[in-house]
Amino acid sequence: MTAEAPRTARTEPLSIPRPDAHFGAMAAYLARPAGTSPHPGVVVIHEIWGLNENIRDIADRFASEGYVALAVDLFSGMNRAVCLWRLFRGLVIRPLRDAPLAELRRAVDVLQARPEVDPTRVGVIGFCMGGSYALQLACVDGDVRVASVYYGWNPRPLAAVARACPIVGSYPELDRTTVRDAPKLELALTGYGVPHDIMIYPGTKHAFANDRRPSRYNPAAAEDARRRTLAFFEQHLGSPGSRPVQI
Repeated sequence: MTAEAPRTARTEPLSIPRPDAHFGAMAAYLARPAGTSPHPGVVVIHEIWGLNENIRDIADRFASEGYVALAVDLFSGMNRAVCLWRLFRGLVIRPLRDAPLAELRRAVDVLQARPEVDPTRVGVIGFCMGGSYALQLACVDGDVRVASVYYGWNPRPLAAVARACPIVGSYPELDRTTVRDAPKLELALTGYGVPHDIMIYPGTKHAFANDRRPSRYNPAAAEDARRRTLAFFEQHLGSPGSRPVQI
């Protein structure tokens, strides 16, 4: 992220019923522009740290520039051990068909139903764990028209990207847990003819776009990834306004 987030967005907490009522409702944070005209929407998926101020900042920035942003909290209503087990299961044991992905699809439905949202123009962005789920969502939900992944893992099997929406990805060179997935993803997207923009940033660490983690934040890489993501979103969702979003 770059400078302090603008605070001109209208914000409110939301509660989204989970497909499995046993786990209760999923908390979320909605940030929207002023006015009633339909805007493009974006689901924002958090890192392993949950729905924190960094993620709220990102939602606010999107909203201040013309998107309706819905930041979900996949950890809400559960203890941490249960949360981590569900997410591990969804990424490793039952990818593309587990509960967290179903919850994200419900979030897309909720966002599309908002009167301020053009339901034909919805994207997703995710960071780390959230980036992994953004990639999965790109492969299974036809209403998602564009996806941005920051340092996430590829879906399993990788062949699932054959049915993915356009994808823009940003990866840190020094993050051995995710950077190896970047060339594999690019090769698969090229082979399947899926529009994409994949970039590995030299000398950067995991979470290089998070300005609330100074030891990892890389301003130059974060700014370039921001620019690429916004250009890619505008290409596939249309322009939400005249000013750039500060991701």
